[in-house]
Amino acid sequence: MTDFRDVPAENRFEQGFTDAEGELRRVWADYARQGDRRVILHVEAEPELRGSGAAGDFMTRLADHARTHDLKLIPRCAYAVAWFRRHPDAADVVSDL
Repeated sequence: MTDFRDVPAENRFEQGFTDAEGELRRVWADYARQGDRRVILHVEAEPELRGSGAAGDFMTRLADHARTHDLKLIPRCAYAVAWFRRHPDAADVVSDL
């Protein structure tokens, strides 16, 4: 696994994970900026990571990043909405439009 990072030039959060064959793959979330809020538009994992739990680990790191940087997240992607519903402990970083 590599460090979680914000790539502002691409409006994307991303993190690397090692797949079952030892190859480095990514999970990312595209976002739109609204001041100190980030609208999570799309979360995706490379196909080799799907079903591995990497996307859930990524979302945990995304919530931690939001706390650390005083950001609020507005989930719009179906995966992000579902993840935040399953993780009420991360509700402190969720905002409405």
